Amino acid sequence: MARVRVESLRKEYDVGTVVAVDDLNLEIEDGEFVTVVGPSGCGKTTTLRMLAGLEEPTSGRIEIGDEDVTDVHAKNRDVAMVFQNYALYPHKTVFENMAFGLRMSTDLDADERERRVVETAEMMDIETLLEDKPDELSGGQKQRVALGRAIVREPDLFLFDEPLSNLDAKLRTTMRAEIQRLQDELGITAVYVTHDQHEAMTMGDRIVILNDGELQQQGAPTDVYENPTNKFVGGFIGSPSMNFIDVTVDQVSDGLQLTDTDSDFSFTLSAAYATANDAALGMDRYTLGIRPENVEIARGQPSNTISAGVDVVEPVGSDNFLHLDVGPEFIARVPSDVDLEAGETVSITFDESDIHLFDIETGAEILGRDPESQPATAP
Repeated sequence: MARVRVESLRKEYDVGTVVAVDDLNLEIEDGEFVTVVGPSGCGKTTTLRMLAGLEEPTSGRIEIGDEDVTDVHAKNRDVAMVFQNYALYPHKTVFENMAFGLRMSTDLDADERERRVVETAEMMDIETLLEDKPDELSGGQKQRVALGRAIVREPDLFLFDEPLSNLDAKLRTTMRAEIQRLQDELGITAVYVTHDQHEAMTMGDRIVILNDGELQQQGAPTDVYENPTNKFVGGFIGSPSMNFIDVTVDQVSDGLQLTDTDSDFSFTLSAAYATANDAALGMDRYTLGIRPENVEIARGQPSNTISAGVDVVEPVGSDNFLHLDVGPEFIARVPSDVDLEAGETVSITFDESDIHLFDIETGAEILGRDPESQPATAP
């Protein structure tokens, strides 16, 4: 396995009119599993293809191990890639698909190739399928073959391009666990691209978030969730998404009052909170962010509560998602035993330590973050 270093990576199309990746800097440690996530068109797959050598960077530098591979052809990079569509040869058996890369890119003899393929097939629990062809396999079996074909090469770097998106929900969960088990067992250095933020959060040692070709934030999944560097990250990570309300700040006797006149939203930050964050709180308008799971039904709390009408109750098993008429879209995630119906009115509240305040113009978080979670410039 190997360390990966990306410096000032940029990819342009159409003579610079389209910038897919802009000034990307990353370091991936030997044996680290990094997930790259973002909306469609954010540059994550383009980044992966540049690491693989399938796309040539417009500028920047890529190192794998101690080697500068920026201008090295894909076939000469010690990299294995697992694709979204499996990319299996339909006329070859499972054995032939798995052995093909070894035959083309190594000088191993036939006996050694067979030994590697059989051992890997046993690891992937597909040893009974070696004589089958892809059209005889299920989606999950095809994915195991694609993973096995990458593993059998024992490369320095594994690249995954949304490999589970064609599988059903239950099988995706199984395969996520399988990939994590293999990564732990083999010590894989891996970059895993996905559009599914839940997948990115649960699988990665570190999560990298892109938007419009730019790095927004990177860090441990929990750090990124708890300390988003900007409004985009706060809204993208977490399900349901973070609630946002544009508020005006006014000084009151017991602290700072946050008000949105359009929705009758009003919440008071204590004097102690205002003093502790005095250096950051210098504007009169912010975007307040609060996660649905931090919103509570107020019980016996007459002060600092918000009255809200229930528009929709969405049961999701152990929880209910309450869609409330606060701001443009506001959801509270509450236990399933909170028995409410559409049309009722409730009082909600939350702890001031759970709020996030974002610059209303730039989207940057203004209350500071954990230094282990590294941002880029806010969009």
